[in-house]
Amino acid sequence: MKNASPSIGRPPSPEARFRPQIDSAIAEGVAREAMTLRLTWNDANLIVRDPAVAVEEIRFESGAMYFLGVRVEKGGLAVSVLDGCAPVAEPPASDPTHPAP
Repeated sequence: MKNASPSIGRPPSPEARFRPQIDSAIAEGVAREAMTLRLTWNDANLIVRDPAVAVEEIRFESGAMYFLGVRVEKGGLAVSVLDGCAPVAEPPASDPTHPAP
């Protein structure tokens, strides 16, 4: 007898979830330094062991981990997230007819 419930697949790897987000943010002009990849402990462990991630795509420097040049913070949250991926709005140009106070 077949199981009547729908099969639940594995969630995509952290690499598959965050590489496109990082690439998209960079294409929109966001600097790698402005982003922080906040990973659950599990996702942090998965990303360093993922065969889809090349050795040169992860680095450890001064006690910090980086994935694709984006700083990684591990633990302290229930769901992994990429912070700072929205482009920063440029300040409005000054209006010469209305000087700043």
